[in-house]
Amino acid sequence: MFGFSKRKRSPGIDRTTSINDVCYVAVDTELTGLDEKRDSIVSIGAMRLTGGRINLGETFYRLVSPRTELTASSVVIHEIMPSEVIASPEIDAVLAEFLEFCGDDVLVGHCISIDLSFLNREMKRLRGAAIPNPAIDTLSMYAWLRKRHKTRDCFADPLAGSRLYDIVKCFGIEANGAHNAIKDAFTAAQLFQRFIPLLSEAGARDIGDLLTLGKPFEGSDQFRASGEFSDF
Repeated sequence: MFGFSKRKRSPGIDRTTSINDVCYVAVDTELTGLDEKRDSIVSIGAMRLTGGRINLGETFYRLVSPRTELTASSVVIHEIMPSEVIASPEIDAVLAEFLEFCGDDVLVGHCISIDLSFLNREMKRLRGAAIPNPAIDTLSMYAWLRKRHKTRDCFADPLAGSRLYDIVKCFGIEANGAHNAIKDAFTAAQLFQRFIPLLSEAGARDIGDLLTLGKPFEGSDQFRASGEFSDF
């Protein structure tokens, strides 16, 4: 159902490249829980963008046989049943495929530090190093843009929360399929797509700017302590 093309790795990213000319991979994971030491990955979804264009034919979705047992509470959230993952490959094989799909593209996700913490735990176990791709967070971008576009309708009203599906409603993005990795990756891709012209208007034009303003937060406590959402 979902296909992908392999991406070659380059020595590094040119930080002066226009935001519109960079290749991105919107990524999301579903987990058995949020305890990085005890829980594990159940699925990985990803979708490629070139600038603000979503490449619908270049997607990645894999179920993973988790290294920790699925619990009733986690099944309620992501709706992945034990019977669905029992014959799925383990994370070692899926991670290798995921890295091939990403190549050296810039990773995009909402609260992506959570996804990266689980992916990098497995990377360090298998390869001794974290994922080398640079990453940007749509939550960080939203906070940056909100300060610079206060009069726009999509930023004018207080949010119910900082979750992906709280924010996308402000941009007219259909909020269906929460907690499905490929659907959440697609939703994050659409949100990022909406951000690009707003970023340009606010003066962020190259990937160096984006890597600075979109730096992933290390957690919700740090995010709120930063004052970015102090007007919520």
